Amino acid sequence: MGIQSILSRAAAFVIILMMTCSAFAGSSATLLLEEPYGRLGFFTATGHAAVYLSGVCAQTPLVLRPCAPGETGVVISRYDGVGNYDWVAIPLIPYLYAVERPEDIPLFADAKMTGFLRDRYRHKYLEAIAPDLRGGETPGGNWYELIGSSYDRTMYGFEIETTREQDLALIQKLNSSANVSHFHTVSRNCADFAKDIINFYYPKALHRSVFADVGITTPKQIAKTMTKFSARHPEIQFSRIVIAQVPGSMSRSTTAHGVVESFFKSKKYIVPSAVASPIFAGCVAGVYFTTGAGHFEPARNAKIFVAGREAESPVEREDIKAYQLQLKHYLAGAYPETSAEHVEKVWARLQSKAQPALDSQGHPVLEMQIGEKFVRVGASASNIMYGDAPPELVRQLLEARLESELRHPSPHSISESEVDRDWSLLQRAVSERDSSLTSRSTSLDANAVHGNRESTGVSRTPLP
Repeated sequence: MGIQSILSRAAAFVIILMMTCSAFAGSSATLLLEEPYGRLGFFTATGHAAVYLSGVCAQTPLVLRPCAPGETGVVISRYDGVGNYDWVAIPLIPYLYAVERPEDIPLFADAKMTGFLRDRYRHKYLEAIAPDLRGGETPGGNWYELIGSSYDRTMYGFEIETTREQDLALIQKLNSSANVSHFHTVSRNCADFAKDIINFYYPKALHRSVFADVGITTPKQIAKTMTKFSARHPEIQFSRIVIAQVPGSMSRSTTAHGVVESFFKSKKYIVPSAVASPIFAGCVAGVYFTTGAGHFEPARNAKIFVAGREAESPVEREDIKAYQLQLKHYLAGAYPETSAEHVEKVWARLQSKAQPALDSQGHPVLEMQIGEKFVRVGASASNIMYGDAPPELVRQLLEARLESELRHPSPHSISESEVDRDWSLLQRAVSERDSSLTSRSTSLDANAVHGNRESTGVSRTPLP
């Protein structure tokens, strides 16, 4: 056999191998276990479940199609009370952040900014599902949970590879079936829907627990069974990610539990039960411990999701403590007279009086009144340094962002690249403030923004 023939056959083999691998490249299904938030009752402790499909996109929120090159797929989920539909599909970035571009994600989220971004996206894409009320007011219902979920809670993703053929089959199935809601908390909830989607790709991979969840499908249970399925099938690519809650004044989400686990860990349920019927309480404890309901750790071996970038390894706990100490020292130097008060709370009060808007490029901003002057503060990393606001305001926003992301870290949820970016932006803001003070003969009014003392030697020291 000649050299040319060998090379030709080798080239053909490489082409076939590339074509085979391309069937899997960029195509996956990710089960999203979303932490509960708010205080709406017993069953909210189980959280929410959805599925992100990287190879499936939305022609409309109710019609699916294959993704074109460069598109990032959709999150598909079931909610109660959303236009009487059984499922709705939302592109990934809007589902997480209520914006269409990663660069528009706010650095510090509050209820007003979150509501503004959600309603703007609803007006643009979801009017058919959640139309304005007769007087033009924003409608009620659960439509808001379709967009901007990362402002409310942290999520854990369990990703498994799929093929284009599987994606096409799912698209055909969902598009040809009646999309009518028959939501039921016990038998047709969000976790049932997510379970059915994953089981469409891998039959019988996920199942409910008769004992740990008294037969109700819960997000934590199907995430747990998905990791077990992956362990039994190491030939199928599988990975985990954490999607952290956006820093801000929104209440932090809490750990997702199963049904028995929720009952056992809630004092308002287990304590009265133990008094009224010690035998019943003992049975609950027995089920909890024998099923291992509390042992599953969704963040174990997970990487951190960073919008518009590759997933990253989490920052180690020792490094988080070093970041926290470094920020504490910086803030103590910047605000020696008010160091006991968290700057994120100060900024949250200031931001609550501002009005969210968009700049000429469509990036979010905060319109604020400082004395008799109205200024715009860039609210995202892409425009925070380019507004007309005093550097003190920019600095305060970044300080609040850093304190929030470092003070409220979910397990393994901090991205090194984002912390580095925020430190670099803060350095620029401090530098610009010092430059502006030097160029003027009078200092800015200290009452316009709390505290104006700076430690001009502050620098971002890289951690080992």
